[in-house]
Formats: sequence, structure tokens, C-alpha cells
Amino acid sequence: MTTSDGGRRVHARIDAVWRLESARIIAGLARMVHDIGLAEDLAQDALVAALAQWPESGVPDNPGAWLMAVGKRRAIDRIRRAQRLEGKLEEIGHRQEAEALDPPPEFAAAEDPERIEDDVLRLIFTACHPVLPAKARVALTLRMLGGLTTDEIAHAFLVGEATVAQRIVRAKRTLADAGVPFEVPEGPDRAARLSSVLEVLYLIFNEGYAATAGDDWVRTDLCQEALRLGRVLAGLAPGEAEVHGLVALMEIQASRSRARTGPSGEPVPLAEQNRGKWDLLLVRRGFAALLRAKELGGPPGPYVLQAAIAACHARARSAAETDWTQIAALYEVLAGVAPSPIVEVNRAVAVGMADGPERGLALLDAIADDPALRGNHLPPSVRGDLLARLGRTADARAEFERAAGLTRNAPERRALLDRAAGMHGDVSDREEPR
Repeated sequence: MTTSDGGRRVHARIDAVWRLESARIIAGLARMVHDIGLAEDLAQDALVAALAQWPESGVPDNPGAWLMAVGKRRAIDRIRRAQRLEGKLEEIGHRQEAEALDPPPEFAAAEDPERIEDDVLRLIFTACHPVLPAKARVALTLRMLGGLTTDEIAHAFLVGEATVAQRIVRAKRTLADAGVPFEVPEGPDRAARLSSVLEVLYLIFNEGYAATAGDDWVRTDLCQEALRLGRVLAGLAPGEAEVHGLVALMEIQASRSRARTGPSGEPVPLAEQNRGKWDLLLVRRGFAALLRAKELGGPPGPYVLQAAIAACHARARSAAETDWTQIAALYEVLAGVAPSPIVEVNRAVAVGMADGPERGLALLDAIADDPALRGNHLPPSVRGDLLARLGRTADARAEFERAAGLTRNAPERRALLDRAAGMHGDVSDREEPR
């Protein structure tokens, strides 16, 4: 193996470690310095140190603890250079002397999913403080907790990258200026921030479930982190139906993980998945969480409704046995509770399966000009499916090619191009017989 090959492998390892551990490192540092913007800067400094040292020294046995320790040293350096917070400097200095390079208690605590005082959960509630606009809360938490780039967040929000970057910078400054405490709130304050926290977990899970960009269709680390945090949150708020609804949704969706990719990492559509690979333990956990949500009563919210849709798929022993009529009805209710163009696209899929592709196309046509869908690959992908079922293969091929040009996920792009290549000309494409 050449030196350059070894360097690339180490850099790939560093990237993997950062994806997995960055949220815990930022959260642990935020608990110390009480400034999540500074905590992210310190974590980034530690990452730069790893990039400089690990190719020569090798990746440490506990890379997360190494990054945390370096981040803490950088915290001391920042405070010393700024000649402020002398009391905090002394406190952190004493801790650093005792801990050396051993895994810090803050880092170890973040590994314990049973602790309500989970640093990562503290970070989510801090980033979701009402002092921030709702969109800024979600963008900041995805950046801090999910390790997503501004580009990936922008795609999830269907807005420009510069807009997201601006939101994040302003959000960190606002939290610092307001002196927002790094804590899990109690009572009414917790309820006020709960919907924003749920939205954050939902988007993190979705990014892991179907990555917007890159070479992997599934990012298991994000799915697992969102699900872990959801379970902790369910313990924090056992009387909130929507919390259990979101956990149910994530459990059931995560149950399909092994069946969602083929041998080369290519996406496998739901209808073609080997349901024998679905994780029945996760399915049962999802059903149990959905039952708890329903037992709490009240009108179903968006996460309970989406969990009910996922449960319909999970109950079907085969794709042919799927109750698409029920799923279409649930999407209609969801469209009334939480209207969005993406919900309408998914409703078009369900109606197309329940009532025929013409009905699905009609729903899709009704939202074709929605500016929020501009540049999104999902509508042409769905349109391609519906057109293919109608036998309009030339039109379907064009839609699959258009969708492939819009997605930034490499496996998904290849799958869409394969769909396009598999479309043979319809009757209007063929020469008249001679």
C-alpha cells in the first residue's frame, strides 16, 4: 500500500469518526463552555489536529476521547488568550490535569442512553430555544447534532445553501448573546420546545434513511442517533403522543434497513424488498410505541399519522397485500394536519396505487408549479413510475433521466438511470409496420 493510499484511508477513518462522534464532542464541550458556537469551533480545532497528526501517529484506540481531550485543551487556550473567565479557566484546568487523555466523564456520559441528562439531548433543547426562529433551530441542530453540511441541510429544507449558512451563523450568535443555559428545560418550557425538537429528530433520521448526497444511500449512524435520542425523549415526555408517534415511525422505518440496499449499495424499492430481512424486533417496538401514542388519545398529529402509514406497510406480508386504500386515506388526513408539497407527492403515490396511475398523475399535476419543489428529484421520479405504469415509456424515461440529473446521491442517481435505460419506446415511438 502506498503512502498516499494510507493517507486516504486514515482520512476516510477520520471522516467516519467525525460523523459518528461530532455531536457528542460538541455537546460535551458545550456543557463546559456554555456556548454552542464556541463548542463547535473547539471541536473543529480538534478535528484539524487529528487531520494533522493521525496520518503520522495512527488513529488512537479511542478517537472520540482523543478529540474531546484536544477540544478541552483548545478551550483552555481560547480562554487564556482572551484573558477572561478566569474562574472557568481554573476549573477546566483542574479537570484537564486529572483526566489527561483518558475518556472524559462528559464523553462517557453521552454514551449512556439511559441517562436523562444526556449531553446530546441538552444540546438539542438548547439549539431549539424559543429565542431562535423555528427554521434556525432546526438548521442549527442538524449542523451540530447530525453533522450535516450546510448543503445537505439546504436540500432538506428546499432552500439555498447561503440561506442556511446565514441562519446557522445568526443562531449561534443569538444564543451566545442571550446567554441561553445548556440544559433540558422543565415544565412549560419543555412543552414549548418539544415540536421543534421532534422536527429536528425527524429530519436527522430522514437524512440517514435516504441520504440527500454522497456515495451512500443509507447513513446508519444518523438513523441510530435519531432513534436513540427519540427513545430518550420518550422517557422524558411519556405523556406526549407525538413523541411516541415519532419513535414508532423511526422504529418501523429502521426495521427495513437491511432490505433497503442491494449487494452494491444500490437502493431497493419498497415493493421489491425481501421482507424476510426486516427486523421484526424493531417492527414490534414500533407497533408498541404507536399503541402508546393512540392510548394517550386526542386527534392524531403528523408523526402518529406517518407511523400509522408505516405500520400499514409493515403489516403486509407482501407488497401485493399492501392496503393502499387505507394508506391513501391516511395521507389525506395528514395533508390536512400538516400540509406540504412533499406530503402531496407521497399522497399521489398512494392514490396512484389505490385508484390507478391517472389519479396519481392528476394529484401530481396539481402541485407541479409549487416553487418549494423546484430542483427536487422526487416529483419527476414519482411521475416516471406513474407514466411507466400507464405504458408511456418514452415519457417515463425522460422523467427518470430528469430525476437522475437532480439527485445528488450517487446510488440513487445510478438507480434512476437504470430505470430510464430499462424503458423501451411506447407505441408512438415505433415505426409503422411495412
